[in-house]
Amino acid sequence: MSGPFHIIGRFLQRVVFTSCTLLLIFLSCYSLLANAQYFDLEGNRKHVIIPFRMIRDMVIIKLNINGKGPFNFIMDTGVGLMLITDPKLVDSINIPKKRTIKISGLGKGEDYEAYITSALNVEIPGLISYDVGAAILKTDHFGLSNFAGIAVHGLLGYEFFNNLAVKIDFSDSTITVSRPKDSRLFRKGYKIPLTIEERKPYLQAKVIFPNGITSNEKLILDIGAGHPLSLNNIIQKQGLPKKFISANLGVGLTGPIDGFISRVKELDLGRYKIKDVITSYPVGGNIAMPEDKRDGNLGMGILKRFTMIIDYPDSALYLKPGPTLNDHFEHDMSGLEYYKAGDDFDHVIISRVEPGSPADEMGIEAGDEIMAINFKPVTKLSLEEIDGLFKSQAERSLLLRIFHDKKYDNVIITLKRRI
Repeated sequence: MSGPFHIIGRFLQRVVFTSCTLLLIFLSCYSLLANAQYFDLEGNRKHVIIPFRMIRDMVIIKLNINGKGPFNFIMDTGVGLMLITDPKLVDSINIPKKRTIKISGLGKGEDYEAYITSALNVEIPGLISYDVGAAILKTDHFGLSNFAGIAVHGLLGYEFFNNLAVKIDFSDSTITVSRPKDSRLFRKGYKIPLTIEERKPYLQAKVIFPNGITSNEKLILDIGAGHPLSLNNIIQKQGLPKKFISANLGVGLTGPIDGFISRVKELDLGRYKIKDVITSYPVGGNIAMPEDKRDGNLGMGILKRFTMIIDYPDSALYLKPGPTLNDHFEHDMSGLEYYKAGDDFDHVIISRVEPGSPADEMGIEAGDEIMAINFKPVTKLSLEEIDGLFKSQAERSLLLRIFHDKKYDNVIITLKRRI
């Protein structure tokens, strides 16, 4: 099977960028970007509304760079430096000055190269960018476009949030940006204190584990992470819960982040008590570093259940519950991990099959291509729609048309709730 994921090896069901990998990039690059980097509103504007697309729990906006574009960028509070992941943008945008650096220590003794740019003109309607530079990876290590099923060019984080109050409303897919003094706070919302450390926002939350142990955890507010909750070092402290599955949890420049997925009994986020939260438990040396002060990440699987205002200047997060706050958390019930490939992202390729899962029991293998689900061609389905089918209902049977070993097979899998 040809395609970009031969470079990465295998793709992942959840994409998690915002731990040590991007922290290392930031630490490598920050000294090269001495000026303050931020966005502000044009003229006398008090509010700017920016539409976004929500794809696989990623908030994606359009922007131009140096008069070229539009480009698709993921909003990511876990990113301390604007990161361009598509190397082709080097030739697309006019960069008057750039330097090459090596990013070392990212696994297996390998060094990776990136460009550090001078200030770019990052154009978002209604906003002005000031001294915003970027790191441009010379090789796309993330494969974001294949994960999303559309072209994705990079991630935008701290520079966007550090000067503004940013309201994200998932009900109408809009971001409303204002200066903090002009921000319209929720009448029935709740304020949670934030601390901004090394360009990342942290908050405190109480976690109740299945064994009854309660712990206060310091979490990164991470709108670039698709999972609901990720916790570090819990396995070493108290072991795994009784019910768990092995999983690939994300990808960094080191490659896949391995670990386990289970549930916690409750997450208390301010006054909100969120039950039976699906939780990732990463393991391995690529998820912890001395500079990394977090106990875990609070991701979009939970945050999308609120309307929220992220206010770095006033060190606050404001939450207003949405209609899905108390919905039950579900995880994939098929055991399949997959991505879109091809020039038009019209092929769905299986990258991994979880051992012992329904898909594994039916003989589906990595490298197989899904052609149709319940007679509907995958060309007419988004990846989110496919995700929804595979976690729709335990004991539901789905008919998959699979291209395997140069022939077509019809396979019936019966979904199973595994955690």
